[in-house]
Amino acid sequence: GLATIGTGYAVGVVGSSALGAVSEDPSLLGKSLIYVGLAEGIAIYGLVISILILQQL
Repeated sequence: GLATIGTGYAVGVVGSSALGAVSEDPSLLGKSLIYVGLAEGIAIYGLVISILILQQL
């Protein structure tokens, strides 16, 4: 639920900012991918927690 909404917002903001930064300086690609990966990690944590909650029902 909320983890997915937060992740979508974070990936949108970070992705667009990273695209602008990489277009000016291509050497920033690796650093920007790390930030996008951190934002997507939130979605994975949300998925794991939701599976754990559903198993308790």
